[in-house]
Amino acid sequence: MKPTQLYLHLKELADKLDIAVAEQNLRVTGVNAKSGLCIVKDQKIFIMDKHLNVREKVETLADCLRTLPLDDIYVMPAVRKYLDRSDRP
Repeated sequence: MKPTQLYLHLKELADKLDIAVAEQNLRVTGVNAKSGLCIVKDQKIFIMDKHLNVREKVETLADCLRTLPLDDIYVMPAVRKYLDRSDRP
């Protein structure tokens, strides 16, 4: 699966978990901010640095999703295989 397709599927999975994915320009903050999951007014939001390349976006979002319970949610087999792999770079 191409990285762009994988990223779209990961965003769909996040949506199933009620996590909004928002790509933002984190460079304008003036501080060393990184992509990550946060909660704002009881809503889960994954803030993604829009300047990351697609492979970095995939790995960053996947790292977050790997920590969440996914047993009761349908995950496309190729996406689940990616999330389950232990030989991440």
